[in-house]
Amino acid sequence: MIEHWIGGERVGSAETFTDVSPIDGRVLTEVARGGATEAEHAVTAAKKAFPAWARTSKAERAEILHAIADGVEKRLEELAITETEDNGALLRSHRRGVMPRVAHNFRFFADWLIQLEHKDFDTRGHTNHVSWDPAGPCVLITPWNAPLMLATWKIAPALAAGNTVVLKPAEWSPRTASLLADITADAGLPDGVFNVVHGYGPEIGEPLVAHPDIRRVSFTGSVPTARRIAAAAAANLTPLSLELGGKSPLLIFADADLDLAVDLAVEQYDNAGQVCLAATRVLVEDSIAGEFTERFIAKASGLTQGDPRDEATDIGPNIHERQLAKIDGYVQRALGSGATAVIGGGPNEDLGGLYYRPTLLTNVAKDSEIVQEEVFGPVLTLQTFKTEDEAVAMANDTPYGLAATLATGDRDRADRVTKQLVAGTVWVNCFFVRDLQAPFGGARQSGIGREGGTWSFDFYCDLKNTVTAPKGWNDRG
Repeated sequence: MIEHWIGGERVGSAETFTDVSPIDGRVLTEVARGGATEAEHAVTAAKKAFPAWARTSKAERAEILHAIADGVEKRLEELAITETEDNGALLRSHRRGVMPRVAHNFRFFADWLIQLEHKDFDTRGHTNHVSWDPAGPCVLITPWNAPLMLATWKIAPALAAGNTVVLKPAEWSPRTASLLADITADAGLPDGVFNVVHGYGPEIGEPLVAHPDIRRVSFTGSVPTARRIAAAAAANLTPLSLELGGKSPLLIFADADLDLAVDLAVEQYDNAGQVCLAATRVLVEDSIAGEFTERFIAKASGLTQGDPRDEATDIGPNIHERQLAKIDGYVQRALGSGATAVIGGGPNEDLGGLYYRPTLLTNVAKDSEIVQEEVFGPVLTLQTFKTEDEAVAMANDTPYGLAATLATGDRDRADRVTKQLVAGTVWVNCFFVRDLQAPFGGARQSGIGREGGTWSFDFYCDLKNTVTAPKGWNDRG
C-alpha cells in the first residue's frame, strides 16, 4: 500500500486505486486516492515549512541535496527495478542512465545554486544587486514515461531555490516518488519541505493548482491537461512552467551519413515511443528515400521486443491499455485513409498484452492527424521533400515546437536550417544529448517557459534588484 507523504508522515485516504504493471498486468499495489482534503493538507504543510527552509543558507540546502543524491545512488537498483515494473521502460536503461541522472539532477542544482550570481552593475554611481528569492510552495505535476527523472528535474531546482514542494506523480507510475520521499527524509530534509500526494488530476491536481497559497506550478504532460491547469491557476495568476507534447521532425538530407541517419531514425522507438522529444516525423530527401527506407526496415526489423527486464530487449510495452488503444486508433485511422505500414501496423500478437509493434507509415497526408497529433507510441511517419525550403516548411508545419533533429554532411546547410526551425532544442547529427546547463522547453503548443541552469532558478524564484545609493550612510568605524 502506497500512502501520501505529507508533513513528514505517511497519510492514507478513504479510497484507493490499483497500480498495475504494464509488463504482465500484475497488480503491484494499492495507492491512496487523494482529493481536495489531502490537497489542502499538503499545501498547509508546505506553507508551514517554507519560512524556515527559505532562511537556510545556500550551503545548507546544497548539502542536503547532495545527501539526497547519495541516497538515490545507494538505492539505485531498487529504484531501477521499481520503475521498470511500474512503467515498463527498459531495466538496463534505468540502471545505466535514468537513475544515475536522477542523482545527477540533485547534484547539479545543488552546485549551480552555490555559484548562482549576477555581477553587480553601476547606474550613475548607484549599485545594482540582483538576487533570487524563494517564491514559496510549488506544485509539481509529472508524467509517467520517465517518472522519477522528470520529477527530480523539477524537484531539485525548486528545493535548491529555497521553496517547498508538493509533488503529484502520474497515477500510472507512482511508486518511485514514494521511495524518494523516504530518501529525502533520510537525507535530513525537514518535514513539510517535500510532500507527495497521489490521485487523479481532476480530484487532487486541480485543487492543488487552484490553491491561493501556491506560488509556482510546473507541469509536464499533454496539451489538453495543460489547458485545464492554466485555467485553474489563472484566478491566482500563479506562474506556470509547461513542458507539453511534441511532433518533432527528423530531417535527412541526401548529403547525410546514411548509416547515421538510419540509426537516428530507429532510435526514435526508444521507450516504446513514449518520449516527448521523439522525432516521429521522418522527412527524407526524395533522391535517397528508397535506399533509406530499405536500410531502415532492415535495422528496425532487428529490434527485440519483449520483457523490459531482459537485457536483450530493445522495446518494452506501452504503459496502459488506454494508451495502447489510443496508439492503435491513430494507426488504424491512418491506414484506413490510405497510409501504408512498411513495418508494424498493430499490436504484437505474439506477445499480447500492451506490446505494440514498431511501426513506420508512408503515404501520409501532411494535414492528417497521424502527422499533426502526438501519438506517444512506437509509430513514425515518413514523408519526402525535394528542396531545403520544402524540408523546413514541412518541419515547421505542426502546432508544436519542442525539438527537431537534422542529419546532414553540410555545415552551412546545418546552420541555415537550424536557424529556421521552430523548436526549443535542435540536434544536428545526434539525438538526445542533454545538459542541465542548457535551456529546455518548447515553442507554440509544446510549452511555456524554459528550465535548466539559471533558467530554472529564474522560474522557481522571485528575482529582486536592489539599488543602493552611494550616499546617505552614517558609518561608525
